[in-house]
Amino acid sequence: MAKPIRAVMFDLDGTLLDTAPDFVVVVNQLLSEENKPALAEDTIRTGVSNGSKALIKLAFGLEERHEQFERLRQRLLELYLAHVAVYTKPFPGISALLDKLADNNIAWGIATNKPATYTLPLMAALNIQPPPVSVICPDHVSRSKPDPESLFLAGKQLNCLPEEIIYIGDHKRDIDCGKGAGSITIAAAYGYVDEGDDPANWNADYCVNHANEIWPIVEKYL
Repeated sequence: MAKPIRAVMFDLDGTLLDTAPDFVVVVNQLLSEENKPALAEDTIRTGVSNGSKALIKLAFGLEERHEQFERLRQRLLELYLAHVAVYTKPFPGISALLDKLADNNIAWGIATNKPATYTLPLMAALNIQPPPVSVICPDHVSRSKPDPESLFLAGKQLNCLPEEIIYIGDHKRDIDCGKGAGSITIAAAYGYVDEGDDPANWNADYCVNHANEIWPIVEKYL
């Protein structure tokens, strides 16, 4: 029998928060600045979990070695920082889930590959209640996901073992991170799953299509 759960950790973009609407705005703003046609929202959504480099590749069809790549990426990040929490909100079902975790004295936190420069202002603006006990960004570790270091650090901050953590994410790197730490893993199929990818193939312990499916899983480990 698995250890009782003491904490639930979330990936940020595409798992806890629907950040895509703000990325849609800034990607298309950058395209407009460069006299390029706008992209459809659904096209941009699939790239959000993979970060700024993936979004530049998606929007402009450029590889990292292109002489304009880094200029465009830095401009995208500049635009995003000014628009980080305009349309972003928790996915449906997340707020109720966080309340249930609090009612059962289960801590929650975030383990993301989104730099603290963007994560911390975003979380401050949203002021989610109850607040996260642990927020792990790539700035806080030497090896980001899929390496499990983020969850090892979370365990230290939450005073629990990694196997007492459930980790939820919308990308295979999240599940690999959780598996590497010995945590219970849940694939968030409602998130920003790459076209052609299938969360059923990520080897997660569970897979959910809506955040309201998470609590019944957590209950099994109380």
